[in-house]
Amino acid sequence: MELTKHATERMQQRGIPPLIMSACIDYGNLRHAGRGATIYYLDKRAKRRLEREWGRSVTRRLSKFLDGPYVIVGSDGAIITTGKRFKRIRTA
Repeated sequence: MELTKHATERMQQRGIPPLIMSACIDYGNLRHAGRGATIYYLDKRAKRRLEREWGRSVTRRLSKFLDGPYVIVGSDGAIITTGKRFKRIRTA
């Protein structure tokens, strides 16, 4: 996936590795955010899926990165931004 300049800056500022962004998109839940954008995020169930796939030892080593990451992907498929959530993402 293509990253916007903004996403690259936020990824560096917030210390989110590309591997974690990929994990959000591949294993995370999604929610439509309006204007064609989609939010991908890791919740407890997504982390369990990730642990089954990658193994417990790997997810334990990456645990500091797996606490609340999210990725917003635009309608064109480019990653707009990334960050860590501090509040629950409400589902409709």
